[in-house]
Amino acid sequence: MDNYFYIPQLDKRNKKANRFKQIAFMALMSSVIFLAFFLSDMFAKGYKAFAQTYVKVPVSINLETQEYSHLAVDRKEFGFIVSRAWLRDLPNIIKENPTWMDTKEERWALASSNVDQYVKGSYNTLKDAQKSKIDAMLQEGKVEKRFNNIFFSKGDSKIPEYSGFLSSIIGTIMTMIVTMLIAVPLGVMTAIYLEEFAKDNKMTQFIEININNLAAIPSILFGLLGLAVFINFFGVPRSSALVGGMTLALMSLPVIIVSSKAALKAVPDSIRQAGFALGLTKWQIVRDHVLPLAMPGMLTGSIIALAQAMGETAPLIMVGMIAFIPDASISFTDASTVMPAQIFTWSGMPERAYIERTAAGILVLLGILLSLNAVAIYLRKKYTKTW
Repeated sequence: MDNYFYIPQLDKRNKKANRFKQIAFMALMSSVIFLAFFLSDMFAKGYKAFAQTYVKVPVSINLETQEYSHLAVDRKEFGFIVSRAWLRDLPNIIKENPTWMDTKEERWALASSNVDQYVKGSYNTLKDAQKSKIDAMLQEGKVEKRFNNIFFSKGDSKIPEYSGFLSSIIGTIMTMIVTMLIAVPLGVMTAIYLEEFAKDNKMTQFIEININNLAAIPSILFGLLGLAVFINFFGVPRSSALVGGMTLALMSLPVIIVSSKAALKAVPDSIRQAGFALGLTKWQIVRDHVLPLAMPGMLTGSIIALAQAMGETAPLIMVGMIAFIPDASISFTDASTVMPAQIFTWSGMPERAYIERTAAGILVLLGILLSLNAVAIYLRKKYTKTW
């Protein structure tokens, strides 16, 4: 006979544990399903933007003046097919292809957004006769899809098929450079002072409480602070990468300080005590022993804080970085925009062609953010030491 004793309390506890495990698993699966749905929806809408339709039409170029005054396509037959932006940029195309001068031949031209959407099977406003014309050109091999290099080589445009992401990418890089140069050194040095050198009194406790509170306030408040202090008081140029980077640096500082303090606190006290036993000063212990051991955690926190700042839109809207920027900025004081602001602008445009560009911009931004998080994980694993 088996010696088995039934304990009702233990059985009840096990049932609760199994129930909690099932609820936690269901929550995890719900998150995975939602993430998969979000990514698949963005990919389904955005991958089309990485291809652009081109059409082969007769282009009549009569060079009568040095200003290329007569450059045209038969507007009645092909006006709805060819992009207005391509026709406007035709003089520059001629300069790159001088053999096009004084000719009337069929050339590959950028298609309009309506034609592009029709070829991709998306919503469009073409009439039946126009669709028949496009179908005939498809059968003749005069319509093809190419990689959309405009998306990565041009800035924003009011014409959908000619709008690109380059100016916002460069603006984001310049803004994050300013943010990194300000937030990372200040955040790390502040954490070192508070954790290693500052006395534990009411003043330091008050400062630490406020730093923790700043890490949780809405980001738009940092935008209001940047507008009031940097623009209105110090006169920093509005809509520039400089004011945007300074505003995001304010927002990133609390996160970097908190994560750096946690990394310093994780270093065992035995390291510090061994340094004192060898006669080292406090600064030597921190510089040569504590800081190298805490650096992986500091790097991880800093990269995650910068990645979070890269995805912010609200504070940058307050400092004017939502402006229409067709050309990439070349200076930190020039008007510029960032990727989240560009996505926000495209999402409000009435043309349906901007839907796929909005989704494509989100995919590019997500790719960069995931890459930064992957770098943070790699650095943490590579440089983390066991004690």
